Amino acid sequence: MTARIKPAGLNRRHLMATAAGAAATGLVGLPKRAFAADPIKVAGIYTVPVEQQWVSRIHVAAEAAVAAGAAEYTYTENTANTDYPRVMREYAEQGYKLIIGEIFGVEQEAREVVADYPETAFLLGSSFLHDPALPNLSVFDNYIQDASYLSGIIAGAMTQSGNIGIVGGFPIPEVNRLIHAFMAGVREMRADATFQVSFIGSWFDPPKAKETAFAMIDGGADLLYAERFGVSDAAQERGILAVGNVIDTQADYPETVVASALWHFEPTLNAALAKVADGSFTADNYGTYSFLKEGGCSLAPLGTFEGKVPEAAMALVAEREAAIRDGSFTVEINDEEPTSS
Repeated sequence: MTARIKPAGLNRRHLMATAAGAAATGLVGLPKRAFAADPIKVAGIYTVPVEQQWVSRIHVAAEAAVAAGAAEYTYTENTANTDYPRVMREYAEQGYKLIIGEIFGVEQEAREVVADYPETAFLLGSSFLHDPALPNLSVFDNYIQDASYLSGIIAGAMTQSGNIGIVGGFPIPEVNRLIHAFMAGVREMRADATFQVSFIGSWFDPPKAKETAFAMIDGGADLLYAERFGVSDAAQERGILAVGNVIDTQADYPETVVASALWHFEPTLNAALAKVADGSFTADNYGTYSFLKEGGCSLAPLGTFEGKVPEAAMALVAEREAAIRDGSFTVEINDEEPTSS
């Protein structure tokens, strides 16, 4: 493979699969595909930096596919919603076979682009369902409510006051369901728990998230749910605990982050790559690939908190996780906006 010339207006990087890249990431992606001579050309379009929690999981999964020889991957980050359709068109015009990204703020315009490129497969984060009229558009979301619920059990066992602060980005379904699941887990251990819930109106504004978290601590919270970056910083500075979301930050906050619900995008992307490869890609909802039983989410290792969480809580976590996997227990998916209580 050779790197292509960057078209005007795009800020992107071209990744190549190498043995060194695989070793550096430590990722396990798709196996080498014997049924296709060339890797699938994948383009990612992101409205935030790839370091941001949610997008980072998509990016890491794409890098794993590159390392496995299943994909050739290029991406654009910090794409404004007003510019998103144009970038979609540029990638489609260049012949990329699969375009991935998130269109929460540009649903209508993005779907119009999808309709103009029926030969291109689109796998896009969306709050809406797939449309049969657009057979080349599949949607996904981070349905990691299972892991969020398990992290809530731990939080409920670790809070002393029962007053918990929750800082989210926007009150949209993919955030709301995680908060509700977390709260349900907390109540398993602390039925009398109260919650301070606030949304900062941004996907990436650590200073604002930190400021909001400080206000919650001043309001009596002794544990924070860090749905956004910046919250764990506030918890660390004030000497209280935090629960992480989407990525594992325990190593960055070893005395602060007691648990995290992790999102693994690999099952979602791998399923799409396989369907693009065999020509069976069609409109579908890939949200279920984020469920715990599909390998799409998990509870992060406790790290420095190993052995510090009450045994009763860890026993309940193990019991509930087994039940979620065998289908005998289902974590409720509640997309309604959560409120302080």
